Amino acid sequence: MTGGSLHRRHLLTGGVAFVAGVAGAAGAAAVSTASTSDSPQRTVDAAAADDTGAGVVPFYGPRQAGVSTEPQAHASFVAFTLNAGTDRAALARMMRLLTDDAARLTRGVAPLGDTEPELATLPARLTVTFGFGPELYRAAGRPERRPSSVEPIPPFAIDRLEEAWTGGDLLIQICADDPLTVTHAQRMLIKDTRPFASVRWVQRGFRRSRGAQAPGHTQRNILGQLDGTANPRDAAQDTAVWVTGGEPWLRDSTTLVIRRIRAELETWDLLSTADKENAVGRRLATGAPLTGTHERDQPDFTALDTVGFPVMPNHAHVTRAHVTDDRLKILRRPYNYDGAADAAGRPDTGLVFAAYQADIARQYLPIQRRLAERDLLNEWTTPIGSAVFAIPPGCAEGGWIGEPVLG
Repeated sequence: MTGGSLHRRHLLTGGVAFVAGVAGAAGAAAVSTASTSDSPQRTVDAAAADDTGAGVVPFYGPRQAGVSTEPQAHASFVAFTLNAGTDRAALARMMRLLTDDAARLTRGVAPLGDTEPELATLPARLTVTFGFGPELYRAAGRPERRPSSVEPIPPFAIDRLEEAWTGGDLLIQICADDPLTVTHAQRMLIKDTRPFASVRWVQRGFRRSRGAQAPGHTQRNILGQLDGTANPRDAAQDTAVWVTGGEPWLRDSTTLVIRRIRAELETWDLLSTADKENAVGRRLATGAPLTGTHERDQPDFTALDTVGFPVMPNHAHVTRAHVTDDRLKILRRPYNYDGAADAAGRPDTGLVFAAYQADIARQYLPIQRRLAERDLLNEWTTPIGSAVFAIPPGCAEGGWIGEPVLG
C-alpha cells in the first residue's frame, strides 16, 4: 500500500494527519498514480481499446448512475453489515472514501493506493451505485430520513429465503461490460469498507455481451424468456422510478428490491414450448403476448380461444404482473447467475432480480402479491434471497454520495 493510501485512509477512518512533509510527498506519489489517464501510455491504451473497453458513464450528477443506465453485461451486488459502533461520523468518512474511489474507477483512473493500477484503465462503462439498508439510517441517527417503504418486505408463501442471500445495511452495485473491470472495482471498494463494515453477501450476474445485440434490445433470462418488456421508458421513468420532489435526501432518489430467484431448470426443461408459453403468457421466440404478434403489443386479456377460455391465462406471469398505470410500473434490471452444480449435477442457476421504483409499498409489493398468489411460473422458480435498499441521490463533483442523508 502506498504512502498516499495510508495517509488518506488513516485520516478518513479517524486517525490523526501525518506531518505536512510526509503528507506532501505521499500526495505527490498518489497523484502520479491517479494521473495515468493523462499519460501517453494511457492515451495509447485508450486508442487501442474498442468502444466497449473505453466507454465511460459519468459518475457525478443529481441521480446515481447504474439505474437508468443501459444495463451492462456484468454486475456484482455486494451487501455489507455495519460493524458495531459505526456511527454517523464513521459512515460519512466511509462514504467520502467510497465516493472518491468510485468516481476515479468509473473514469478509468486508479484509486489512490491501488497496487494494480493497470487494471483500472479500461472502465468499460463502469457504474458504481450505492444503496442504504434500513439499519444504516438507525446507525446514523437519521431514522426520519429513511424512505418509508425501505424495510424488509413481508414473507410470501413461495419464499424459501436463505440467510446467505438476505438483508444488508449497505449495498454497492458494480456494473460494467467487462468482468475484470467489475472484479477489480469490487476489490478496491471492499477494501474501503473494511474499517466500517463486513461483507454479508456477494451476488454476481451476467447478461449478453455488449455488441451481441443492439442497445435497447430486451434481454433473455436463464429460462429463455424476454425480461423487461414492460419497463417504464423515457419520461415515464421520472414518475415510476425516481422521487422528483421532497426533502434533499429524497429528491432524485429511488428504491431497490433485490430478489435472488433460483430457476428449477431440471423440471422446466421437461415442458413443451406451448406449456412454457402458457406459463409466461408470451411467445418465447418473439416475446409477443399470446394475443399479439410483436413484443411490445399490449396483451388483450378479454380475448377467448375457440372453446371460450382466455387466450391470456389468468395464471400466466404476464397476466399477474401486468400494470397499466405508468406511475405504478417498476424498472426491471435483472442479471442471470450460474453457480456450482450440486453433487448430483443439478445446476444452481437463476436470476438476480433487481427492481427499481420510487416507492416499494406502492409499486413493487402489489405486483409481488399477485405473483405469489397465482403465478404459474412459481412452479419453476424459487425466491431464495431478498433485500431492500434506498438509492440516495447522486452528488456533484466535490460532494459525496449520502451527504444529504448523513449530513
